[in-house]
Amino acid sequence: MTEHDILSDAEREALSEVMKAPAPVQPVQCVLIVEDDQFARDLLSELLQMHGIPSIKAASARQAIRALMTEKTIGLILTDLRMPERDGLHLIRKVRSSQWANLPVIIMSGDAEVRDTIAAMHLSVVDFLLKPIDTDQLLKLIKRELRIE
Repeated sequence: MTEHDILSDAEREALSEVMKAPAPVQPVQCVLIVEDDQFARDLLSELLQMHGIPSIKAASARQAIRALMTEKTIGLILTDLRMPERDGLHLIRKVRSSQWANLPVIIMSGDAEVRDTIAAMHLSVVDFLLKPIDTDQLLKLIKRELRIE
């Protein structure tokens, strides 16, 4: 130890051991795809899979809430706006008032009105994408939110 060192030999050795230890393995985050159209749901899932992004599929807001309760690896929700029974905005409101309030959400729609877009933005969605989806933009958003290189 020299006079300019701020660490003792013991502290330096302990720091060296910590630096050698493997980083804790983080669970892979997946995307919850909420889409009532099975074909669209499957296509989105395949797209994500091709890019190494796991996904879980739900056909309704109700199924999405069940998935959130059972799956601990969900890192983002990709939801359709128009769905039978409960729409995407209803789902996002439920999420925002729950333990998953900080979960990023991307909403998509083929027939959105301005008021839907404004309502979605007030619910702090990452983005509101119009169908047909620009897959490059979607992948860029998902990778950014899940911190995937």
